[in-house]
Amino acid sequence: MRKTLVSLLGAMALVSGVALAASQPSSPEADFLEPEQAFPLTVTAVDGTHLEVRVTIADGYYLYKNKLKLAADRGVVLDPPEFPPAKVKNDPNFGEVETYRKELVLPVSHPASTEPFALTVTTQGCADAGLCYPPISRTVTVAGAGGATTQTGATSPEAQDESSQVGALLKGSSLPLILLSFFGFGLLLAFTPCVFPMIPILSSIIVGHGDNITKKRALVMSCAYVLGMAVAYTLAGIAAGLSGTMLSAALQNAWVLGGFGLVFVVLSFSMFGFYELQLPASLQSRLSDTANRQGGSLIGVTLMGTLSALIVGPCVAAPLAGALLYIAQTGDAVLGGVALFTMALGMGAPLIVVGVAARTALPKAGAWMDGVKKAFGVLLLGVAVWLVSPVVPPVATMLAIAVLLVFSGIYLHALDPLAPHAAGWQRFWKGVGVMSVLMGSTMVVGTLAGSRDPLQPLAVLRDNSGTAPASAKAVQFTRVRSLTELDQVLKTADRPVMVDFYADWCVSCKEMEHLTFADPAVRQKMDQTLTVQVDVTANSELDKALLKRFGLFGPPGIVFMEGGDPAREVQRVIGFQSAEKFNKVLDRVLEL
Repeated sequence: MRKTLVSLLGAMALVSGVALAASQPSSPEADFLEPEQAFPLTVTAVDGTHLEVRVTIADGYYLYKNKLKLAADRGVVLDPPEFPPAKVKNDPNFGEVETYRKELVLPVSHPASTEPFALTVTTQGCADAGLCYPPISRTVTVAGAGGATTQTGATSPEAQDESSQVGALLKGSSLPLILLSFFGFGLLLAFTPCVFPMIPILSSIIVGHGDNITKKRALVMSCAYVLGMAVAYTLAGIAAGLSGTMLSAALQNAWVLGGFGLVFVVLSFSMFGFYELQLPASLQSRLSDTANRQGGSLIGVTLMGTLSALIVGPCVAAPLAGALLYIAQTGDAVLGGVALFTMALGMGAPLIVVGVAARTALPKAGAWMDGVKKAFGVLLLGVAVWLVSPVVPPVATMLAIAVLLVFSGIYLHALDPLAPHAAGWQRFWKGVGVMSVLMGSTMVVGTLAGSRDPLQPLAVLRDNSGTAPASAKAVQFTRVRSLTELDQVLKTADRPVMVDFYADWCVSCKEMEHLTFADPAVRQKMDQTLTVQVDVTANSELDKALLKRFGLFGPPGIVFMEGGDPAREVQRVIGFQSAEKFNKVLDRVLEL
């Protein structure tokens, strides 16, 4: 057993070590400049009504003409700048565009002012080696009354979203700091709905092996599960970064999710011991052997970890999006892959603790053990319902949850008479069972009344009309299905546009819908924007084109745009964000 554990830990270390060695840059040309170094900005006040905006462009870099924007506060209206002649370039990202190299000097006129005002300069450029920077905004203060000071613009910390900051970490930090940071990112992601469903899966594998399993065996199996999960995240992430498409998104369809859900149902029935009651002996033997292999063999556990990573938790959070964007822009799959592998190990660290704790908490053989197995059987059924919920009608999901709650209560003897001298634990579990039956019954009533929200099944009964209050109603989005439709919306928009990338199978999207968008303060500010939604559930070619347009690899992703021709991106949010944080993002967008 010790050799097996050492081998697994050695495999993790070997993957990391080989990748670390390969990730060292082979030449200085592999390094990219920070945007402030690639495009340093200087603004000079020539006199009381004229400025000179100068962008020095490093060798091997170029600046987009149509991405340069100037804006002033205090009501100062700038005259349109006189751009010098630009060179036309066939750019892989934007087609034929006008660009500048070496230097761009813009004379800018403004009304005379005795008060200083802030000038914000937004630029975007790329490196010939393949890296394209997000738009950056830098602000300088222009002195009034003819002040002729020269200032260098500072990048606003709000100009970059979290995924861009992660990409900057990969480009500009030392390897130890990158590994430590991404391991920390993984630990944070471990406590999100992306990872929660994996807890009962791994625990059920440990518990399903019975009381014969040792702590060392539980540790080895947990490490095998996490290793499979980490390898899947790494390889799928590298493929996504190089191809621009998430493999996990392609797996989110009815056949795959339904099949995987069926596997969990079969495994849960083995926890209840129902095979001999419902299945022929030959099929029972096959299913039992399969369950034992997946619960006992390291190959089966590793495979379960791999499938769980691809199918159970296809979430796109800011750290993952940043690493994928770095791979896509630089082609450095090695460093990006190392970061993803380290992040996956961070996500798996709590799972290892849970796996070992599941064995430690196991009671001795007997009635207790049967109860523990049935509890994990219920958890596996819950995972199965959660897994297929994106591809079945909401009514079916709510009724399935109701049935699961009612039958769980029945198993806890909610409907059985309690003995006069019953022990305290018997009374406690009967109370839990009664509550479970009541919750299930409430879910049935809410479903029949028209509710489709399992978290608020009775919301439709809050008033006499049978409809939910305004605060509980879903946000009204304008749906777009192609780049052409989106461009038309952006071209005619007279207010900030919020483009929400959504999918039925995206857990974090549902979180944003129920927890963030439902907040009254958030809703009030969202009403001041034009809300547009891109549904990428089908993962069609049109969906992929829309994602690629904005450099996204999957939902959830929200991009705020300033309408016009061309439109300009002003802010983006990757992954789930709480109402408090999203409210601040909306404040920044509405202030522009």
